[in-house]
Amino acid sequence: MGEVLALVEARLRTALGEPDARAAVTFLGTDRIEVLRFLDGDIVRYASLGMSAHPMTDPTAALADPVKGPRAELVLSVRAGLADTDKVLRPLAVLASTPQVEGVVVAAGASLDVGEPLWPGAPFSSVLVAESGGLVEDLELDEPMDPVRFLPLLPMTSNEAAWKRVHGAQALEERWLAQGTDMRDPLRRSVTLD
Repeated sequence: MGEVLALVEARLRTALGEPDARAAVTFLGTDRIEVLRFLDGDIVRYASLGMSAHPMTDPTAALADPVKGPRAELVLSVRAGLADTDKVLRPLAVLASTPQVEGVVVAAGASLDVGEPLWPGAPFSSVLVAESGGLVEDLELDEPMDPVRFLPLLPMTSNEAAWKRVHGAQALEERWLAQGTDMRDPLRRSVTLD
């Protein structure tokens, strides 16, 4: 577990630079989840560290495989200085602990909800999990372990989350793209949905 997390942190540092802050959260019955903060000009990035310590297990599987299975960490990017986004540390740790707590596999296209604003005044309580491989490259591990995927999180308003449940993740992403939505704006409004 420690060796995987050391490799994950090294990959995050290579891609995003040195973290300027970190916080740790431990929930009852789960391993510790850290959240690292990286500053990149006017963008602040928050990355989980700890979610990939164990492979995620299909909830329908009779037995959890301790080695094989998907592994991931979560990355959230927002514009700095527009909102108190540092309060996202706990909600992000909650999202990163979802595989351990709820026994779900977090993958691109999934919706995750914390049931409260991601930070004070945020119009978002949920996120859409986007495809990995962009900002932080996947981390290959020794066989038979699956690679660690660094999954970007795109905050969704409650209207967008409801629309996504009906029309799907790809349709919502296309709507954001068509309307030129700034996904890093921590105070953005919902896109026009019809």
